[in-house]
Amino acid sequence: MAYIAGIVIAGLFFLALHYFTELTNKQKALITVVVLSIVLSAIAFNSYSNAKSQKMLDVVMKFNQHNTVTCSGVSVNDENYTLSIGTYTFIGKKETPFYGQMISASTCK
Repeated sequence: MAYIAGIVIAGLFFLALHYFTELTNKQKALITVVVLSIVLSAIAFNSYSNAKSQKMLDVVMKFNQHNTVTCSGVSVNDENYTLSIGTYTFIGKKETPFYGQMISASTCK
């Protein structure tokens, strides 16, 4: 839906250029394509960031439900790791072989 809004905005921008400037049609089309590509790139980046954030939150929720998650080939569970909420990092507990090891939740499946 956001892509449609981006195309509508670029279309309105082209119409404004068409009626209120003295540019050639080729210049107007070029400017419109540049603006459209910027808007669509921003929408795509926002969608990617939201998906990545949602994936990380799903991993954290799974960890909080006492399930084991796999991060960079390491099995992470609440018996051996704690979760730092501020950075979403798993930190190895004392008296475990993983003591002091830190793993970002964004690298987990």
